[in-house]
Amino acid sequence: MMDAFFSSFSAVALAEIGDKTQLLSLFLAARFRSRTAIIAGILLATLLNHAASAWFGAWVAQFIPTGWHGWLLGASFIAVALWLLVPDKDDSDENTVLKYGAFVASTVLFFLAEIGDKTQIATVLLAATYDATSWVIIGTTLGMLAANVPVVYAGRWLLEKISLDWARRAACAVFMLLGVMTIAFYN
Repeated sequence: MMDAFFSSFSAVALAEIGDKTQLLSLFLAARFRSRTAIIAGILLATLLNHAASAWFGAWVAQFIPTGWHGWLLGASFIAVALWLLVPDKDDSDENTVLKYGAFVASTVLFFLAEIGDKTQIATVLLAATYDATSWVIIGTTLGMLAANVPVVYAGRWLLEKISLDWARRAACAVFMLLGVMTIAFYN
């Protein structure tokens, strides 16, 4: 169970570096004063999105042949590593949902931003790999918060101090290492 939690937490926290949802966090923090409402919206959106993704992954797991889980998880870590090298863009427009306040805007925009995102796909694969769906959901949700809460509170300062390009490359290297280690030691 703890392997599922730690793998899920670290995978999502690392995959979020430079992701469009971090840009969305920065946008929301600049737009709204209530940091608590933004974080609550991120939490709810992530719980809903990742719970659906994890349950889907757990369902898919029954169709994956025995012995393939380690290969799939390792390959997914390597795929996320390569995906991290492609910077996301902030595609959040001035949306009518913004008029409903920080909580609703954060919830809706985060939920939509996560659809088809690398962290959603990672959640599906992690839940398919581990027989601990609840721990995957908890891990991915806390990983999302660990990556986005600092941006909500200190986003502008972080952008001045840390190069997103460098951060993405470092995260890529960590994911490559995790992928190779998972394939080597899981099988």
